[in-house]
Amino acid sequence: MIHTLHLHTKLTILLLGAILFSLQAQSQTLPWLRISENGHYLQTNNGQPFFYQGDTAWELFHRLSREEADLYLKDRASKGYNVIQAVALAELEGIDIVNAYGHCPLINRNPAQPATEDGENNDYWDNVDYIIGRANALGMYVGLLPTWGRWWRDENPIFDEQNAETFGRWIAQRYAKYDIIWILGGDRNPDSEPLKRIINAMARGIRSVDTKHLMTFHPAGWQTSSQWLHNEEWLDFNGRQSGHTQRYNSNQQIAGDFHLSPTKPIIELEPLYEDHPLEFKPDEDGHSNAWDVRRALYWSVFYGSAGITYGHHSVWQMYDKAKGREPINRPLMAWDEAINQPAADDVQHLKELMLSRPYFTRIPTEEFILPDEVESAMPGAGRYRFVATIDSEGTYAMVYAPISRTFTVRSQMIKAEKIVAWWFCPRTAKVIKIGTFTNKPTLTFTPPANGEAEDWVLVLDDTSKRYPAPGKRYKH
Repeated sequence: MIHTLHLHTKLTILLLGAILFSLQAQSQTLPWLRISENGHYLQTNNGQPFFYQGDTAWELFHRLSREEADLYLKDRASKGYNVIQAVALAELEGIDIVNAYGHCPLINRNPAQPATEDGENNDYWDNVDYIIGRANALGMYVGLLPTWGRWWRDENPIFDEQNAETFGRWIAQRYAKYDIIWILGGDRNPDSEPLKRIINAMARGIRSVDTKHLMTFHPAGWQTSSQWLHNEEWLDFNGRQSGHTQRYNSNQQIAGDFHLSPTKPIIELEPLYEDHPLEFKPDEDGHSNAWDVRRALYWSVFYGSAGITYGHHSVWQMYDKAKGREPINRPLMAWDEAINQPAADDVQHLKELMLSRPYFTRIPTEEFILPDEVESAMPGAGRYRFVATIDSEGTYAMVYAPISRTFTVRSQMIKAEKIVAWWFCPRTAKVIKIGTFTNKPTLTFTPPANGEAEDWVLVLDDTSKRYPAPGKRYKH
């Protein structure tokens, strides 16, 4: 009798433990992501805005140990990142050079034969499982690239139409249970019909298993997925790479995708990286800095991107000289030092700024800024382009000013009798209240600090809406 009671007690404890584990697992599950009703942005399944704040960690699965991955992921979570972009079959000889535990991802370089072994720590994919699980537990989605573009686009590719579909189906069967966003492509363009068929086959394989997670495409620099794939049903939102340039021109093209039909979100998936050789010409142009990065990101969002992706030139390749890794394009420091570069922290201020106002009604509006007689001065050109975004309901507007230069706005595009004006600092999130004004056809402003690398955002609000200070969370 006593033995039976003990048995019942043990069973009860086990059952309660299983229920508790289940509840914990459910509480760690991130909200499903979907497209907003107007087609321009992302939102959670309960209707809350989702501003994509990603980081490019292309070699994360291939080069880092679990302890190193933990360090990286904890840092990014602490800085507000909500998407980590990483590649399963990585660019830097990721199918031939083993990972931190001596494993390669494929048998005989064959995508139809992933190299798997029974057990939890016995193959390449077990490490991918661990890292994605850790990112999810820290509140971040993984933007999962099944493969880098070189493996389907460059000389001697390993993918064809048949094995692309097979691999797509297999990788979806393994990772559809995680909180992910599918990113096809990998810095290459499907600019021929045979290549496009390979990409569509991989998407078809994924969609045969996973119809719930969002999917996009990461093209080469100065390009957007819309050029080849906009009308594909599997493409939930367009991906863009604005390229490693100081100029605004490529970012401006985001507005073109914003206005396409059918309407789909556009997201900047690879902008100018911090400490990257500008235009890939370090001896002529040097390396980028935090100001260069902020400009690219604010341009992207104000032109209509539904989020941004930060990148650091050392971090994407997980560069570490001490471990004998060959440098790609002159990285300036090891990845674990680079994660603390200033722009990596600055980008969260952009997300908070966008979420501090009604989110889904924001549209790019170049005409809000009144051009100067010399238009290359205002709204500017090259590194000095001023850009604006406005609420389609006319309750607020924002202007990104990359330098201290006086500018004039068509303030009556804001449908309000009185306007309250603020300066928001992209470097610190500091807010300066300028004052309240009676609305006029135009109003003129000068950023509060002189300096070529001191950027600011002007925020103008309808006073009757009583919006919080810029950067403070608005209840959507």
